[in-house]
Amino acid sequence: MAGFATALTTPLVLMLLTSAAMPGQAPAPAPSSTYSEADFAQVKKFDAHVHANLDDPAFLAVARRDGFELLSINVDYPDFPPLADQARIAEKMHKIDPVRFHYATTFTMKGFGTPGWAERTDKALDAAFAKGAVGVKVWKNIGMVERDPAGKRVFLDDPRFDPVMAHIQSKGVPLIAHQGEPKNCWLPLDQMTTENDRSYFKAHPEYYMYLHPEEPRYEFLMAARDRFVERHPKLAFDGAHMASLEWSVDELARFFDRHPNAVVDIAARITQVQSQSTADRDKVRAFFIKYQDRLMYGTDLTQSPPDPKARAQNPPVTDDFGAEADRVWRSDWRYLATPLAQRVDAIGADAAGLALPKQVIDKLYYANARRFFHLDA
Repeated sequence: MAGFATALTTPLVLMLLTSAAMPGQAPAPAPSSTYSEADFAQVKKFDAHVHANLDDPAFLAVARRDGFELLSINVDYPDFPPLADQARIAEKMHKIDPVRFHYATTFTMKGFGTPGWAERTDKALDAAFAKGAVGVKVWKNIGMVERDPAGKRVFLDDPRFDPVMAHIQSKGVPLIAHQGEPKNCWLPLDQMTTENDRSYFKAHPEYYMYLHPEEPRYEFLMAARDRFVERHPKLAFDGAHMASLEWSVDELARFFDRHPNAVVDIAARITQVQSQSTADRDKVRAFFIKYQDRLMYGTDLTQSPPDPKARAQNPPVTDDFGAEADRVWRSDWRYLATPLAQRVDAIGADAAGLALPKQVIDKLYYANARRFFHLDA
């Protein structure tokens, strides 16, 4: 009997004994490996790509209610308030709630290619870092708009950026780079993969590159971005908007494999992901699991002063920003964290949720951004 008693005390048998239900008592439910819709407000979350351009605490209020930290990104964008105003608002919101509100600075391209530009830029960046900025943003105007004093188009791999990038790297600050546009921007309307892109570019022909063959091609912009990343392998690099590779998780996987120090946020590209997962859910889900340390949740939610002259304001433009932010966040959670389906008008189909494992959701929604922007130090 001694041997039988010993066998009963093995870890497996003890686990079975302690988990067995007592007479008249229902068995304890097995812990779920995924989150539910009801878990949304309780789980720590971080939106790593928003734009808080209005001196208004509404964004912070809805973030507190829904359990989000925010990274507000300043951008040298003509439809946004002037850079000085963006900086002032970001600094104010950070002071109000430094635990929940974080921000990234940027730099102006005015004077690029003239003597002293790099030194002036470094000085301005240092001033922003001293006030709490945790990242630096470069926008698609580099590559698609800006020209040097000689009238030559400026691309991100221009060596005249090197001193500034070396300075950013020396400070241990990550770079957020929005380069190019969705690939749909270069395709005929009937070949675009999402209705939101189709309707936007149809209404904004000045931004629709298919109509402007004189402008750089999508592939050229992506190649310039890749050369930049290769030349700065130690610079922490965040490819905003899925590094403009939103159209193919296979292409994004190849980008990750070539550039081991790069991450991306998924801001404003989730309909592109849903388009792919309706065709092959298992492949998209496997991609998120394999690259779970390289992906950050983001939305591109933008709270800006209404401007009737602006031709390309980021969504949402609404009278109830808090309700719209809550709707976007909950819709994304349903898709990424649960198996539940929802109608996605942008792709004209129902998209089943990916039901990513809890550990993947915890990284995607929180841990990766906290680590990448050095907020856990």
